[in-house]
Amino acid sequence: MARYIFITGGVVSSLGKGLASAALGALLQARGYTVRLRKLDPYLNVDPGTMSPYQHGEVYVTDDGAETDLDLGHYERFTGVSATKADNITTGRVYKTILEKERRGDYLGATVQVIPHVTDEIKRFILSDARGEDGREPDFVLVEIGGTVGDIEGLPFFEAIRQLGQELPRGHACFVHLTLLPFIKTAGEMKTKPTQHSVKELRSIGIQPDVLLCRCEQPIPPGDKRKIALFCNVRESAVIQALDAKTIYAVPLDYHHQGLDAEVLSVFGLGDAPAPDLSRWEAITETLTHPDGDVTIAIVGKYTVLKDAYKSYIEALVHGGVANNVGVNIDWVESEELEADPESAVERLENADGVLVPGAFGERGSDGMLRAVKFAREHDVPYFGVCFGMQMAVIEAARNLAGIACASSSEFGPTTEPVVGLMTEWTQGNERVLRQEGDDLGGTMRLGAYEAILRAGSMIAGIYGSESISERHRHRYEVNIGYRETLEGVGLKFAGLSPDGVLPETMEREDHPWFVGVQFHPELKSRPFAPHPLYASFIAAAKHKSRLV
Repeated sequence: MARYIFITGGVVSSLGKGLASAALGALLQARGYTVRLRKLDPYLNVDPGTMSPYQHGEVYVTDDGAETDLDLGHYERFTGVSATKADNITTGRVYKTILEKERRGDYLGATVQVIPHVTDEIKRFILSDARGEDGREPDFVLVEIGGTVGDIEGLPFFEAIRQLGQELPRGHACFVHLTLLPFIKTAGEMKTKPTQHSVKELRSIGIQPDVLLCRCEQPIPPGDKRKIALFCNVRESAVIQALDAKTIYAVPLDYHHQGLDAEVLSVFGLGDAPAPDLSRWEAITETLTHPDGDVTIAIVGKYTVLKDAYKSYIEALVHGGVANNVGVNIDWVESEELEADPESAVERLENADGVLVPGAFGERGSDGMLRAVKFAREHDVPYFGVCFGMQMAVIEAARNLAGIACASSSEFGPTTEPVVGLMTEWTQGNERVLRQEGDDLGGTMRLGAYEAILRAGSMIAGIYGSESISERHRHRYEVNIGYRETLEGVGLKFAGLSPDGVLPETMEREDHPWFVGVQFHPELKSRPFAPHPLYASFIAAAKHKSRLV
């Protein structure tokens, strides 16, 4: 039977529970164990798909089409285990399931209550089938609880894991609590009281942590470590120091050196576990901290004030840098800044070694993105358009090269030239149509992994080394295949299509050093030890432009 590790947080949010969970999973893997990671999110949304990036950050998409928390991206990148719909649940989804059961009469007229019905549903999710692709149950299931202890919306989740701590066989549950140890500069002291209060709150609901993972900016003095152990009722060896790391990929090494994995294994009575093989983590940390040089990539987006909105892009660029042994500096360019002045794009982007326009929704900032596309095309700067970024490249080519001045996306409103639109907006014969006022704007979002066929001899097929690929999607609007002949006539080649030939999946320019757009999100499948080929090729092109080769 799988062993369960529950990771909770206290004091403040954003301490890095997701990263800590992923790092611990990686350490257990390094010792030869198999793992699966899951996330419990206390918010009432059914999933984060409709949440603003400013509220939630990135929405991570799995192969089976689940819109999930960005922490699942950390899980996949650190462990290589593909997440599924079964690995993320929210309060909204829990209540939706319970209410559907109540309406069907599944509770046989009983009064539906938080205990036991809500907690039972949460426990059912935690204990649901966690077998991997090989059909085997993992050795460890790591379950992260979002938010912090004491949050009213999180109470049912804490109660559920408290119950599981009693219901699982003895020695099959471990509680890891992540807290903050602030250093007060004016007093010259590290303060343990926030951690003490956080643990007190956790114990008040019946959970005694086995391991404390303490985030801090300075090493914990031995006296403070003993104090924490005494007041929090844990062994001194179970107070683990978690300092800021040079790179997130050094975190597994740091946590191992502090004894996190050994302490967790001791909770399960596995003190004789095999020593970990951390050679690949040591190698990637060395590459990241001692690159041959640096390249600068301008990300022209509309949510740049919150970097978590682009978390997978950031990591995929880092992975591309690893593949080329270069560091990647990101210049965050708010797309609306490029709209006021036509020359602003030149001034802002002239020092970039590459331009990336990421996914987005809505018209705001699109004119700035179009200017970034034009700049990259005219100045031979490597350009990578992802999802919305591909659509912007298509509109830019239609307007500035094909002479279709009013070319647009029907997402932005009614247009006589919908070079981008919903599939329902053009007929089976691929004739151009006008979206009428009042048409349904919802459509059906294309989510999860879909196959694409790449044209033999195209640049993108060469990058992949294959003519058949599967990538993850998250979008409603598509490039209109009805404009293919016109756009290819001005050099924009549709090198990848859906298997039925109806949906453009990739485009590229043959008259440019590196100009690629994709309708899917390749960053979601990039891993530190297996950089995505498109991001590796993009950084290689940026490296060439910067004359590092």
